[in-house]
Amino acid sequence: MDDPAKPKPPTLWQVLHSVIAAAFGVQSSKNRARDFTHGKPGHFIAVGVLFTVVFVLILIGVVNLVLHLAHA
Repeated sequence: MDDPAKPKPPTLWQVLHSVIAAAFGVQSSKNRARDFTHGKPGHFIAVGVLFTVVFVLILIGVVNLVLHLAHA
């Protein structure tokens, strides 16, 4: 049975929220403290790498779209 006094690790959505907030520099101290005390570094690294890859691919797509429209 789960011990109600034992804090749970952050959920996937909380990890994703923390990674996005950290990327933009707006992470709250409460969430940062939760992440450092109850989070697993591997989860944050994996989500951070995935977020970075998706972000770069979106930027490449936007640039390609703008360049395509500029030559039209």
